[in-house]
Amino acid sequence: MDKIFDNLINLRKTLLQLTEDLSVEQLNKIPQGFNNNIIWNMGHVIAAQQGICYTRSNLSPTVDINLVGRYKPGTLPVGSISEEEINKIKSLLLPTIENLTADYQQGVFKEYIAVTTRYGVELTNIDNAIDFLQFHEGFHMGYVLALKRSI
Repeated sequence: MDKIFDNLINLRKTLLQLTEDLSVEQLNKIPQGFNNNIIWNMGHVIAAQQGICYTRSNLSPTVDINLVGRYKPGTLPVGSISEEEINKIKSLLLPTIENLTADYQQGVFKEYIAVTTRYGVELTNIDNAIDFLQFHEGFHMGYVLALKRSI
């Protein structure tokens, strides 16, 4: 499992590097043919990780529930995201994986509500969920790359 946690940290670091030179306007831009923007994707990976790992384990999210609500699966960007919220999202990318790692190592995840994702992947326990995060975050990394090329 250590390798998976390393992969997740590296994915998040790459996401931060890809977006470090982008303006608030660029992070918020929804190019023609897309239905979301770069900052929504960044918030979404946090919200999805919280839902897939914590909520499905009957635990409270470790981030503001309002953030989870704004970026959870099925949502779309609503208006322009402020620089303050952008900085908040960026500041949560690494700690949320670090906290997940620590919680996993401490045995916090004792139960799991099984689900089949929209991608047809069955998640039946926290190990499946954490493994799935690699796919999910890579998928959204691809979207960020496409969005960045389009802005």
